[in-house]
Amino acid sequence: MTPVPHRSHADDLLTFIRASPSPYHAVASAAQRLEKAGFRELRGTDDWTGTTGGSFVVHGGALIAWYAPESLPAHTPFRIIGTHTDSPNLRIKPTPDTGSAGWRQVAVEIYGGVPLNTWLDRDLGISGRLALRAPGGRTDSRLVQIDEPLLRVPQLAIHLDRSVNDGLALDRQRHIAPIWSLGAADEGALLRRVAAAAEADPDEVLGWDLMLHDVQAPGYLGAEREFVVSSRLDNLVSVHAGVTALAAVATAADAPAYVPVLAAFDHEEVGSGSDTGAQSPLLERVLSRSVTARGGSSEDWSRALAGAYCVSADMAHAVHPNYAERHDPGHQPLPNGGPTVKVNVNQRYATDSSGIALFTAACERAGAPWQPFVSNNAMPCGTSIGPLTAARLGVPTVDVGVPGLSMHSARELCGAEDPGHLAAILTAFATSG
Repeated sequence: MTPVPHRSHADDLLTFIRASPSPYHAVASAAQRLEKAGFRELRGTDDWTGTTGGSFVVHGGALIAWYAPESLPAHTPFRIIGTHTDSPNLRIKPTPDTGSAGWRQVAVEIYGGVPLNTWLDRDLGISGRLALRAPGGRTDSRLVQIDEPLLRVPQLAIHLDRSVNDGLALDRQRHIAPIWSLGAADEGALLRRVAAAAEADPDEVLGWDLMLHDVQAPGYLGAEREFVVSSRLDNLVSVHAGVTALAAVATAADAPAYVPVLAAFDHEEVGSGSDTGAQSPLLERVLSRSVTARGGSSEDWSRALAGAYCVSADMAHAVHPNYAERHDPGHQPLPNGGPTVKVNVNQRYATDSSGIALFTAACERAGAPWQPFVSNNAMPCGTSIGPLTAARLGVPTVDVGVPGLSMHSARELCGAEDPGHLAAILTAFATSG
């Protein structure tokens, strides 16, 4: 059976994932855990002067958190853990009410690299946030989470499409409007349902960022329950590990030698090109301001950045037993063998030898295994926020990740031990080395 410490971490991970069906919920879940560890939220309009200890900033679906002990000088280097809160899914269009042939349906848009066949015949709920009218001409935001089996994208019966197994011939780009009731399209019906779940008046709703999520609970799989199966493992495994690491640093008896940082960005799955993505100046502005708030100068900021290092933690590919030829023959990571260090000399990953050395040293201090990962030369290589962060801040970066199967699927798989290994390694990275 899986060792108890890793099982405990995996149990907590499943709780975190279930509470985080959207990036906004993931940020709220992370913030709640950080507050419990003594962190406090700072707003952009607040005065940060003299701020030390644990702090975090929420910006939409992104969160930047850091822990700066009062004893450390303002030029203390950062140890940055980079992750992302978003996952590929189906997102509800601004005009959602549609229907056909006597069915009431919802219009959706594909977000990120979605394997559409994995979303067919699954019970789907709705989550995200509503933008509400507030007094004085202001607007407010409210989270909504409907975990009921409210919608489904029904697959066409094989009797009506005998070629469905021939390369998945059905044009699912055109046939993905989920059903949720019988009857003609009813303008405003979906909004009324969602607003009621958020305890809001539909007339108060000015806009929304809503998406669908699989309502099947995360859980374990395997003869000895050695695997975790869940939606959104990519990349809530890493977000949860990063939160766990920062909370451990903040509650430890000894102060860290560095300023540990968690950067949980949004919109990584679509290129990170937003005000909450890794291409934005969000991280740079927050960290620079944190130095100034502790009495630092521009010289202190430059010194803190010059000595900084970043671990970009995103999911990785475990070798697939049915498609082993798609993987590099010399690099075939397996679940429960430890996180991978991802290398690509064309800079789809930012790892170099110094990054490998830093990460492996953290693995040794944590007593955790690791595995190398390189893509097959004949296959296009994915990327992550690592190269974006490295280019944006000029900070050496190493790309790592827990190996899994069915990446981007509505239901993914990874080893039950690896999330705990990652958290332990990130904690060691954040405190020393």
